[in-house]
Amino acid sequence: MSDKYYLRIAFASDLKKTGERILFRFLEMLPGLLTWLSFIAAILLSYFRPIWVSIFIIIFVIYWLSKTLYFSFHMRASYRKMKENKEINWLDKLNNLNRVSNGLPITDWKDIYHLVILPMYKEPYEVVRDSIKSLLVTDYPKDRMIVILAQEERAGEDFNNDLAQRINQEFKNSFYQFFITIHPKDLPGEIAAKSSNETWAAKKAKELALVLSIPFERIIFSSFDIDTVVSANYFSCLTYHYLTTPKPLRTSFQPIPLFLNNVWQAPGISRVFSFSSSFWHLINQQRPEKLITFSSHSMPFKALVDVNFKQTDVVSDDSRIFWQCLLYYDGDYRVEPLNCSISMDANAAETFKRTIINMYKQQRRWAYGAGEIAYFTFGFLKNKKIPLKRKISLAFEVIEGHWNWACAPILIFVLGWLPIFLGGAEFTQTIFSYNLPKILGRILTISTLGLIISMYYTFYLLPPKPDSKRPKLNILWACFQWVLVPFTMIFFTAFPAIDAQTRLLLGKYMGFWPTPKHRKKLL
Repeated sequence: MSDKYYLRIAFASDLKKTGERILFRFLEMLPGLLTWLSFIAAILLSYFRPIWVSIFIIIFVIYWLSKTLYFSFHMRASYRKMKENKEINWLDKLNNLNRVSNGLPITDWKDIYHLVILPMYKEPYEVVRDSIKSLLVTDYPKDRMIVILAQEERAGEDFNNDLAQRINQEFKNSFYQFFITIHPKDLPGEIAAKSSNETWAAKKAKELALVLSIPFERIIFSSFDIDTVVSANYFSCLTYHYLTTPKPLRTSFQPIPLFLNNVWQAPGISRVFSFSSSFWHLINQQRPEKLITFSSHSMPFKALVDVNFKQTDVVSDDSRIFWQCLLYYDGDYRVEPLNCSISMDANAAETFKRTIINMYKQQRRWAYGAGEIAYFTFGFLKNKKIPLKRKISLAFEVIEGHWNWACAPILIFVLGWLPIFLGGAEFTQTIFSYNLPKILGRILTISTLGLIISMYYTFYLLPPKPDSKRPKLNILWACFQWVLVPFTMIFFTAFPAIDAQTRLLLGKYMGFWPTPKHRKKLL
């Protein structure tokens, strides 16, 4: 057995030793255990020790308020940096780059090739076309770009053939290499997921690179969701960072996903949710030591090959590949924030009901990333070469983040009032009981400052509504829709997270659910 056999683990059943299976299974259960024990403790202590719970809730709400204000400064700095980077001519910076001194075997930035893989499953032609077209209008030389559209056999021959014919006819001569792969269905050791489709295409790209004699160190791999629309200077910005970062072969590069492609086609509640997600990723760009790859991102192709590509039997492949690299390189791997935006789809469907369902399922799939806690924690225990400080820092950040994801909205908006209802007559007659609602109300009122900040950045990020005669009024209305935040936090943040963690707790593993894409047809 390899010393790093834990790199390919997906489930506890993959382990041969009984003790290791029990440990891994416990780590899978850990997020759900922490969440449900928190809820049970809040209910029981509200009855037996209402004053304790009241003090805890006040401290927790103050902590949450402080965290919100702290993050608002990060969001401001990140937005400013993103705006500055958008105006930079990265090609000029590349041309003025005298030499590369970070160990890469290149003499000129034009030695760098970009490999872009776009995995898809039944997405409409308009979505696929817009993504590929955005690659075509970037400022990076197209004779240094390899683009693969990765289709799924399970989508059906009729669908694949029709879309492939239209896309191939339009883009076949637009890049250095452009081709379409079809991932066979039901391969052993795989689940139907983005990771298995993308890995099939990435292995084809490896074969191509060997035939063309392109060293893997000269290839930057971009794993993009099919709805990803890149900014015009994305690849030049990415190339500059790749050539100037200290350890480019041990670094992934994370852009800022802004869910704006079809934002005006989405209902208000989805629009607020999309901006909340966008703002969170803006904030994370200012916390590089905590940054983990999410959704569309870029990385050295050599690193991808070194870890034997993405696992083909996991749901959260975008974060899993970071943990694979971190464990493989004994902790010597990091994520570099690009402060460069890409645009993706907001959740929108044919009907409001379907949009709501899709929002819940998408958030549940994201929250299912709690399963990564078992993977990297088990890996941390096995890999003694990773510095303990980094292990603790990353583990705490992820575990605390998933606990907050599931618990914070419930504790703030629901369980915080339980001592008043369950504390009994003795507690309700105290001054503490009388003042608790007032204290919480005032703190939550102050927290509306976070909503005001969100409204402010919504005004600047929201694109004009197409064919609208009153654009300012539309944007103003979109800003005021932030009053839906408490509702979205409970029903589309906490509940999906509790759902995902409970499935892990009970061993009811989820499969990969691709978010359906819906846009108006091209004229």
